[in-house]
Amino acid sequence: MAFSFIQKVLFKHCDPAGIVFFPRYFEMMNDCVEAFFDEALDWPFEKLLQTAGIPTATIETQFTVPSRHGDKLVLHLEIIRLGYSSFDYLMTAHCAGEQRFKTDATIVHVNLKGKPAPIPDAVRQRLTNLIKVNS
Repeated sequence: MAFSFIQKVLFKHCDPAGIVFFPRYFEMMNDCVEAFFDEALDWPFEKLLQTAGIPTATIETQFTVPSRHGDKLVLHLEIIRLGYSSFDYLMTAHCAGEQRFKTDATIVHVNLKGKPAPIPDAVRQRLTNLIKVNS
């Protein structure tokens, strides 16, 4: 089951040519992850970051088609692997039927000392319920 997040491409996202400057996509990805934690996991960053962290350990992104000022991107986040203290997700962004980017990433749950820590049971159960099943 994918989590969806809508992002309108704003002026601040664009270079002088009017297309998304690629580092801005990573900000959009992080906004999607933050919304996912809040809405799908019921673990908003403002609560989570009081006792832990969730840094991105790896990320690999393919940019397939440029996005332009005013485009409405639909970002989809799918959980594809759940580990003891980490999980992998696949995120894609589409606009008008075109894939704009695809990214694979690993997020690690860490304690306040920056060491991997088990994902809390309630969050693990929500992630388990959302995990993509390969058929």
